[in-house]
Amino acid sequence: MRICYKPIGVMHCELHHAHDAPRFYNCSKIKGTIEVFEPYVEGLEGLDENEFIVVLFHFHLSKGFTLKQTSPAGKRKGVFSLCSPMRPNPIGMSILRLKEVQPPLVFVEHVDMLDKTPILDIKPYKPLQESPSG
Repeated sequence: MRICYKPIGVMHCELHHAHDAPRFYNCSKIKGTIEVFEPYVEGLEGLDENEFIVVLFHFHLSKGFTLKQTSPAGKRKGVFSLCSPMRPNPIGMSILRLKEVQPPLVFVEHVDMLDKTPILDIKPYKPLQESPSG
């Protein structure tokens, strides 16, 4: 089976090298702009009703993966227990603060991805619906 995605847009921000990127989006103060490509711009309608958005993206600079990797704390773990960009399917997810929508541009904060990162999808973040219940 082959699965193929087309980017809906691209991130523009000041981060150009992986070592400059914050480890997690919730630690980031970086601002950025998502440029949404035609024909997806119409899909932005109503997005501005949200304070936060979920952004799925492709780790476009990832060079392969190993199933066991070393965590930031120095512990050896399986790739699925880590947030490493070196994954079997190099897909990332960030929850970004939505500042403004001016189609085709989406202005965001808390960016933890690099400039020119391909954007795969944008969804509203609904904390009450998406929080696991205990």
